[in-house]
Amino acid sequence: MNLRIPGPTPCPPEVLQAMTKPMINHRGPEFAQIIKRIAARLQEFFQTKNDILVLTTAGTGGMESAVVNTMSPGDKVLSASCGEFGDRFAKIAETYGAQVTRLKAELGKAVDPDSIRKALSADPSITAVLLTHNETSTGVTNDLKALAAVCKEFDKLVVVDAVSSLSSIDLQTDAWKCDVVVTGSQKGWMVPPGLAMVSVSEEGWKAVANAKMPRFYFDYQRAKSSADRGQTPWTPAVSVYFALDYALDLMAKEGMQNIFARHARIAAHTRQRVKDLGLALFADEAVASNTVTAVHVPETLQARELLRILREDFQVVMAGGQGSLDGKIFRIGHLGYVQQEDIDKAMVALEEALARLGFAQAAAV
Repeated sequence: MNLRIPGPTPCPPEVLQAMTKPMINHRGPEFAQIIKRIAARLQEFFQTKNDILVLTTAGTGGMESAVVNTMSPGDKVLSASCGEFGDRFAKIAETYGAQVTRLKAELGKAVDPDSIRKALSADPSITAVLLTHNETSTGVTNDLKALAAVCKEFDKLVVVDAVSSLSSIDLQTDAWKCDVVVTGSQKGWMVPPGLAMVSVSEEGWKAVANAKMPRFYFDYQRAKSSADRGQTPWTPAVSVYFALDYALDLMAKEGMQNIFARHARIAAHTRQRVKDLGLALFADEAVASNTVTAVHVPETLQARELLRILREDFQVVMAGGQGSLDGKIFRIGHLGYVQQEDIDKAMVALEEALARLGFAQAAAV
């Protein structure tokens, strides 16, 4: 099966094999060494000296943890969104009682830093800004460096969803002054779902100390106190820790800059192959993601039927659109454990599936 969705992503056989190791005592010295080793390696990929916390949860759990640990009910929060996951971040904050100002970019476009500047100028009482580095639903990567810089002009807490970017796209946590950054194991880290990894800055910890939103399982202070002792506050996903430990070793051998370059090269190749088939890219190519490509479904075709043929007849799995884009786009994941030949095989299948459905390249948009 050629799994070409934005996550969960394919895992190297060695990473899956690492998960088969026998269980160990999660309160013992061997697991404590794994926790310490993982945290140190993650600091390198987060490009930070900040504390790293590893939580047993999915990426959305990591996003929720960032909200409840840094905010209080009634806090004014700015959410800058360009798709479904940016909207989700806002919804989480609203669920816990934050007063969220929603700033929405046109789908397929990136968030404009000036729009954040205007919103923060209009309401100085905003305390934090929720940013999405890479919007998986539209295949757009925001200019996080520029967005965070504007937030810091106004001395706001910068909280980042980097679930589908970090490890695959350059994100300089410290240099860009990002206070809380969340990512998930099932994306570019080449690991099965189950872990969210979070960095917390000094300013982030100040916010944690003052936050009044309820939390128990996701309490950062508990997590840090336990991590300092080589433990987790609750039972961790031990097997996924084994996998992450091994995957980080593979990533260190490839080298962070080489990983970024590989993703950029494969993303550019994917976009070109899509255009060669006569299909139209959904995202503005100037801000197109290096981890997922969104493609317009031709008006003469049904997205579900196209995806069904790819899945059942060619064993290629691509993702459909989400929310208002359901049925209008499909998405090709190219992050983590991926090489150009994986994309080429998927594109051969896509070309054949389109032909079966009567799509003619000459009639393409």
